[in-house]
Amino acid sequence: MEQTRSALAAQRPIWSLLWLVLATILLFFSNGRPAIPIAAWLGPLFLVRFLRSQRPLPGLLIGYFISAAAFHFQFRGMVPIPGIGYYGFVAMTGFVVLLPYLIDRLVAPRLGGFLATLVLPMAWASTEYLVSAFAPYGSWGSVAYSQYGNLPLLQILSVTGLFGVTFLIGWFASVWNWIWEHDIAWHKVRVGALTYGSILMLVLLLGGARLMLFPPASATVRVASISKPDLQPFPTAEIQRRLFAGEATSADLEAIRSRGQAIADDLLARADREARAGAKVVFWGEANAPVFREDEAALIDRGRQLARERQIYLAMALATWNRGQARPLENKVVLLDASGNLAWEFYKARSVPGEEAAISALGDGRIKSLATPYGRIAAAICFDMDFPQLLRQAGQLGADVLLAPSNDWREIDPWHTQMATFRAIEQGFSLVRHTSRGLSAAVDYQGRVLAAMDHYQATDRAMISQVPIQGVRTIYSRVGDLFAWLCILGTLAMVAWVLSRGLLTKGSP
Repeated sequence: MEQTRSALAAQRPIWSLLWLVLATILLFFSNGRPAIPIAAWLGPLFLVRFLRSQRPLPGLLIGYFISAAAFHFQFRGMVPIPGIGYYGFVAMTGFVVLLPYLIDRLVAPRLGGFLATLVLPMAWASTEYLVSAFAPYGSWGSVAYSQYGNLPLLQILSVTGLFGVTFLIGWFASVWNWIWEHDIAWHKVRVGALTYGSILMLVLLLGGARLMLFPPASATVRVASISKPDLQPFPTAEIQRRLFAGEATSADLEAIRSRGQAIADDLLARADREARAGAKVVFWGEANAPVFREDEAALIDRGRQLARERQIYLAMALATWNRGQARPLENKVVLLDASGNLAWEFYKARSVPGEEAAISALGDGRIKSLATPYGRIAAAICFDMDFPQLLRQAGQLGADVLLAPSNDWREIDPWHTQMATFRAIEQGFSLVRHTSRGLSAAVDYQGRVLAAMDHYQATDRAMISQVPIQGVRTIYSRVGDLFAWLCILGTLAMVAWVLSRGLLTKGSP
C-alpha cells in the first residue's frame, strides 16, 4: 500500500506538467482571432486540473502568466493602445481572466461536493458581466464569442445574454474536473454528470427547436449599404495635423471641403442607384461622409431630396467636424424618412478609448427608433455594438431592424462583426452591419447570416440584404442581466459561507 502511494506521488508532477502543457496550448486558441470553439471548453478544464494539483500561490502565479500570454496571442493587434500602455493593459487583463480560477481554487475545494462545481462558472459569468458593464472595452474578451456559428447553443443568448454561454463553458470544466477527482467512478459521479449533461442537452435541444420551429416568417425589406470610395478625407497628413491643431489655413479648409464633396457625391449617387434598384432602406459605413459643421445642413438637404424622391429611408452616417470645439468630431447617424423629414440623429454612444474618445462629441447615449412600414428601425455605431447593456435599449424599444454603420481594421476583421451578431439574438432584431475595412453582414434575430461582403475582396462595396421586418421580444430584452446578477449573488454567497467558517485560514486543500 505504501509503495502504491509513493508511486502515485512520484507520478503527480508528471501529470501536473501534462495538464499545464495542454492548458497552455488550448487556451491560446480558446478565444479571439485564432479561436477554435472546442478549445474554449477544453482549455479551462486542464487549467483547473493543473491548479488543483499545485499549492495555491505558485499554481496561480503560473496561471496568471498563461492567462496574460494567451490574451496577448488571441487579441494581438486588436487593442488600439500604443507602446508600453498596451503591455500594462495585457498585464491587468491577465488578472481579470484568472480571477474566476482564483476564486474557484480557493473556495471550491473547501466547499466540497457537487455544489462546488458551480463556483467557477458563476465566478466566470460574474466577472464577464462586470467587465462588459463597467470596463471601457465592453464585452471584448468574453469566451462566449468563441462559439460563433453554433446557433443551437447561441439561442440561449435570448434568455441569459453572453453569460449563459460562459456559465456552461465554465461548468463543463469544473464538472469534468470533479468527475476526474472521483476517479471517473460512475456510481460516485452519475448524479452530477447526468445533471450537467441533461442541462447542456436541454439547452441544445431547445435552441435547435427554436431555429427549426420558430424561424422568422415576416415579409422582408431590401436594405442597401455602401462604403465610401477609397478617398481619404484629408488630402495630406500635414493638412490633417494642422486641422487637429487648429492651425488650418483657408486653402487647407477648401481642400478638405472639396475632398468631402467628392465623397458625398459618390455616396449619394450610389444610394440613388440602389434606391432605383428597389432598396427601401439605404445607409453607409461609419463616418463615411466627412463634412464641416457649417456645411452639414446643405449635405442633409441633399439627402432629404433623395429620400423624398425615391421614397426611401436614408441613414446618413456623418463625420461632422465642428471647428473650435474641445471635442470637434460628431460621429453620428441622421435618419431621414421617406418624406425627407429628419426622424432623429444618433451620436455614437461609446467612443473607442484613446484618440477617438478624445475628439468625439458626446450624445445622450440613448438609442433612437422609428416605426416604418418596414418595421421599427434603430441604429447603433460600430463600437456601440460591443456593449450588451447599451443595446438592450433597442430590445426595449421593440426594434425590428437595427442598422450598424461601422469601420474596422484588418486585425479585428471579421471578429468584430461576428461579435455584433450576438446582439441580434439577444435583443430579437435583424441586424445589418455595414463595415468599411472589414466584414459587412446581415443576420436575422436567430443569428442566420442573410448577406455578407468582404471589404477587401469586393470592388463596388455595396451589400444588398433582404431582412425580416418583424423582430421578437426576447426574455433577455425583458429581464436584462438577471442571470448574471444571480451568478454574482451565488458567488458572494459561496465565498461568504467559506469565510464564515474560517476555512480559508485552515491551510491549503
